[in-house]
Amino acid sequence: MNKLNFSFDNQFLKHFTADKITDNYPRQVTQAYSWATPKKTAAPKLIAITPELALGIGVNVDDNLALFTDVFSGNALLDGMQPYAMNYGGHQFGHWAGQLGDGRAINLGQIKTDSGLLTLQLKGAGPTPYSRTADGLAVLRSSVREFLCSEAMYHLGVPTTRALSLCLTGDKVMRDMFYNGNVKAEPGAVVCRVSKSFLRFGCFQLPATRGDVTLLKQLVDYSITQNFTHLGQPCKSAYLKWFQEISESTCQLIVHWMRVGFVHGVMNTDNLSIIGETIDYGPYGWIDNFDLHWTPNTTDAQGKRYCFGAQAEIGQWNLFQLANAIYPLIEDAEPLNEILNNYATLYQQSFGEMMASKLGFERYIKDKDDTLFLELEHLMSELTIDMTLFYRILATATPENSVDAIRFFHSCFYQPQELTQADKEHFIEWLASYFVRLALNESGHEQRKVKMNSVNPKYVLRNYLAQQAIEQAEQGDYTLLHTLQRVFLKPYEDQPEFEIYAAKRPKWAENKAGSSMLSCSS
Repeated sequence: MNKLNFSFDNQFLKHFTADKITDNYPRQVTQAYSWATPKKTAAPKLIAITPELALGIGVNVDDNLALFTDVFSGNALLDGMQPYAMNYGGHQFGHWAGQLGDGRAINLGQIKTDSGLLTLQLKGAGPTPYSRTADGLAVLRSSVREFLCSEAMYHLGVPTTRALSLCLTGDKVMRDMFYNGNVKAEPGAVVCRVSKSFLRFGCFQLPATRGDVTLLKQLVDYSITQNFTHLGQPCKSAYLKWFQEISESTCQLIVHWMRVGFVHGVMNTDNLSIIGETIDYGPYGWIDNFDLHWTPNTTDAQGKRYCFGAQAEIGQWNLFQLANAIYPLIEDAEPLNEILNNYATLYQQSFGEMMASKLGFERYIKDKDDTLFLELEHLMSELTIDMTLFYRILATATPENSVDAIRFFHSCFYQPQELTQADKEHFIEWLASYFVRLALNESGHEQRKVKMNSVNPKYVLRNYLAQQAIEQAEQGDYTLLHTLQRVFLKPYEDQPEFEIYAAKRPKWAENKAGSSMLSCSS
């Protein structure tokens, strides 16, 4: 049975030896993967799909709706599917956690497409040998968040795994949302996510910590031959170039996050992709009022290890752990350290260039711009300014607007009534400095506006919007879910019919569960 016309080429399975035990129970595994079959669901229902992605992998869902729903809810397997769960470890909140693995993700297989092999993975499809004491399932609220955010990120131009479909299972799943003893039954759901590779930093860390250099080398070699083919045949120099490219793509990914105001929330080493994609949409969040110290993760509320402003530093820390893992293949610390040190230089330069583009400057002039950037960050923090709205309004501003700047920017202030005279003067002074710097541009106002609006989105998946979509979906209403899908197809365009979704966070959402803070519960 394969009426969906997929052509499978499961290279990962061909390159590695499977876990010898085929029974599905929690255990320590020394191989790269274990067999795992999705759990049958009671009443699968497809509630959202990404049509563009479906067509891109050759699927006409309308002609095969029942089969598509069965397959991507975990109720049926196509010819060529060989479901398995990957084995990996990781540092969680800075501490080595040992074996982790795909505890609630099952890979269905790799399919041939015009852009190469893509892996289809079901998230929330049931237990695997890596589920530990959990059930391997996912609930609707976390599944809606993953489906919407991964597609929003894609259209924002941020490297990411994709979301093909979102299915209800018809089963209830018991969850304690904030780990406070309030357990309740929630609707179960499954997301199919798609990527060229689901290898994470932790895939290489686990065999390294176990002293299994053979498996470590097999994994690095596989990664190079599958996703870094331009590096040539695996060897010591190719390993270093591989690590350098991972360092650079991780750096650029985080610059993108900072550009659009995304906070991953749980940057453990098992949650960082080897190909520089955003992966594992757990307790993520979007910056409303600019705050470098904000984290959406309740688990991180005190330490703020993964807060907005710490993401670049954590990226380097995680790369250091990956460097330690692959050291046995290179046995020379100096080139690895050089790459790690270059990460900081590259980030500073890339961040500066990104900020210059957000502000409409034709080029980044470090000596002039860094102070301006820092002053703006301080200003937005102190005056509780909405980051997304500010940049869109700034794109329309001219020196004449400085005369009544507070009124002109009024809609991006969360507490305009609390602005002191000193606050207002500080804001106007920064704006004056901005226009002095802007005068170095050769192009005019309209060109600047177009450029700024191409890098500063009008629409981001604000936390309260995702929560509203979840609450409606839990009542069987998917209207907002589908509307937000359409909005985020063009996040940089004005879309007058969707203006309401560009508004700043309403007062009621400031401290509402799901709209302000989230847990890792799914």
